[in-house]
Amino acid sequence: MPATALTVRPPRLSARHLPHLVFLVAAAGTLVRLVELNNELCWSVAPPMAVLALLYAAGPAPWERLGRAGRPVWFGLLLLLWSWVAWVLPAQLTFGYAWLAVPLAVLALRMPTRAERVAALGVLTALLLAALVRAGGGLDPDLLAPPVTALWATVLLYRSQQRTTRELAETRGELARQQREAGRLAERARIARDLHDTLAQELAGSRMLLQAAERDWDRRPEAARWQVRLVTEALGDHLAQTRGIIDDLTPPALAREGLEAALRDLTARTGSAAGAPRISFSAENPPVVLPTEQAVALLRVTQGMLANTCEHARATQVHVTLVHGGATAAVEVCDDGVGFDPNAVRSTADGRGFGLAGARERLTALGGTLTVDTAPGRGTRVRAALPVARAVEDRVPVGAR
Repeated sequence: MPATALTVRPPRLSARHLPHLVFLVAAAGTLVRLVELNNELCWSVAPPMAVLALLYAAGPAPWERLGRAGRPVWFGLLLLLWSWVAWVLPAQLTFGYAWLAVPLAVLALRMPTRAERVAALGVLTALLLAALVRAGGGLDPDLLAPPVTALWATVLLYRSQQRTTRELAETRGELARQQREAGRLAERARIARDLHDTLAQELAGSRMLLQAAERDWDRRPEAARWQVRLVTEALGDHLAQTRGIIDDLTPPALAREGLEAALRDLTARTGSAAGAPRISFSAENPPVVLPTEQAVALLRVTQGMLANTCEHARATQVHVTLVHGGATAAVEVCDDGVGFDPNAVRSTADGRGFGLAGARERLTALGGTLTVDTAPGRGTRVRAALPVARAVEDRVPVGAR
């Protein structure tokens, strides 16, 4: 089995990391200023400042492992160190250092409970105001307003982002649910089409054979036994096709020999039923290997069209043509029956009308078309066509089939 190449992408900086980056940059800038001042007070403050930065950096990475009890304890230690440093710093450094309250507010919003979040933000705001009042020597609105406003604006923006993220996650979940439901409905429709085009049609043909055998049982016993043998053989095929539907497998004849051989076998079996019209088959142009899904669709549509012809058309001649031409593959079913008005066809309780609608839906899902040319009294021509852009380019020799 070939190895699969894995691409390792470097982690990208996101908005979620921005508060941490702001905190560490501000802390590093304060440390640099302390070193530049180079006095006894500054050297006594620098170690707690470094511990604060290291403690902050150590928290977000193992956030989940901190637990509900560990997070408030960790945040309390951060507040204690931050407020002590803010209280003892020189006034000229306190105003820059106070901006560390903004990323600390983001951490406060990540506390486990609402009460803990409110308490953390209240304590943080009070400590910020106290540090600014001490550094400014009194209540100066010009000094107090910018940091406090920035703190609470960050809180509001972060809460809005959290709400938007939750709504986005809910929307994605709902979209995924709707996609799963659409897939389930599409699969149910596909199974309904497969059952209609296989079991329903084939069992209807077998029932007709058994009814003919019952009529001939006394007068023509050999003919009756021959019809029963046909039903027995057909039931074997029905069983194989049923297992194929259950296991979502390709029809056996199609998997073994390809679409052309499967269509020849289908027309031969359908034409051998008692009361069936004479059915012939031909293929135009060298065959092309179609993707399995497309080949199955053409086979199933042809099967349904032949069943409709045998049951309703009252035809004597039916011709099936497989056409490979350019960018399309098509199957045409032509009969000399009584025809019908396609605009008047409706699905009924016995399944009549479902064949055309189901065939058109099956083909449309693969980018194909179903064309019906008919009118009362002049026969019917049905053409099922699919694009074969995805077909395998290699031509299949006719003798290989």
